[in-house]
Amino acid sequence: MFIVADGLDVHVQIEGPEDAPALLLLHSLGTSLHVWDAQAAALAGHFRVIRPDLRGHGLTAVTAGPYSIAHMARDVLAVLDALGIRRAHVGGLSIGGLIAQSLAAQAPDRVLSLILCDTALAIPPAANWHERAALVRAQGIGAIAEAVMARWVTPGFRAAPAAVGLRAMLLRTDPEGYAAAAEAIAAADLTESTGRLRLPALVMVGDADAATPPEAARALAQAIGGQLAIVANAAHIPTVEQPEAVSAALRDFLVAHDADRYAAGLAVRRRTLGEAHVARATAAVTDLDRDFQRYITEAAWGSVWTRPHFSPRERSIVTLALLAALGHAEEFRLHLRATRNTGASPADLTEALLHVAVYAGIPAANAAMRIAKETLKTMEAEP
Repeated sequence: MFIVADGLDVHVQIEGPEDAPALLLLHSLGTSLHVWDAQAAALAGHFRVIRPDLRGHGLTAVTAGPYSIAHMARDVLAVLDALGIRRAHVGGLSIGGLIAQSLAAQAPDRVLSLILCDTALAIPPAANWHERAALVRAQGIGAIAEAVMARWVTPGFRAAPAAVGLRAMLLRTDPEGYAAAAEAIAAADLTESTGRLRLPALVMVGDADAATPPEAARALAQAIGGQLAIVANAAHIPTVEQPEAVSAALRDFLVAHDADRYAAGLAVRRRTLGEAHVARATAAVTDLDRDFQRYITEAAWGSVWTRPHFSPRERSIVTLALLAALGHAEEFRLHLRATRNTGASPADLTEALLHVAVYAGIPAANAAMRIAKETLKTMEAEP
């Protein structure tokens, strides 16, 4: 399908259930969305797999340079906006990995996790990219095809039908789209912005990749705090050369990420509300509310309370103010008791309820203050 994203005509392929978690896959320089065909087929049963052709590539519109990695990331965010997708797992191969890092830095709340394949924090030397861009503009893609293929796949794979398809994909790439994207790579150094990211991340690399070697992948994994997977018998495009291994690694990471979110949420819930409360709630679970309990553990505790920006004390204050404003007395009492564990003080509560009085109304604040006085008095009398 074609969509208009921030004025750019973008070709996008979408597979999988509409209500499934979104998985965005970004291709490499000189290829198209089809470089992820095997992975889309393997994962579309459980994910809504979204694959756009990047600016100047595949069937997406070609625009004159200069391009930048940040601009191409905004292209992708516009695609998600056009599709009504708020959050997604984001994977990228080579330049797609640079774009994924930039997207996460610009909009971390839009990214569930990162999958960075055969990419790096920067891909020097810049002079090589500028020389390649000039050559392609002057003589066409054919002038670089053999040199590129030698880096994309291992020698033993060069004659395989999939490698022949890769070469055809490269030759179909518009020279200006290729050249402008190559210059964007030359200018990109994401060391600082990626080093600030705190997202679940998988970094993959072919063991024979000379373009972005395993050493660069290790540095990237260390910078982002992610796990590293080295794909055996593969060079720069392991999605095509070793499709089953890459698909399995993606599947394992995504499944583990979902499991980790529940486990992390349960741990934060226990730390905040107390072991005894969570034990009672767990013991009371029935078939009726089992899925509901798992949902709130993952969505509230695993996806929000685990975020690092607010301290437990700050998040506790915000929660108390919201519950008071909305008049949720039972949950307000529960989170008042949790202040023993979060560090929010009676003085914090006073300030929060003053804000409630001004912005949500005195009756709501008055009711919450009455509950607070009763609950805190009870808590003081407890051992």
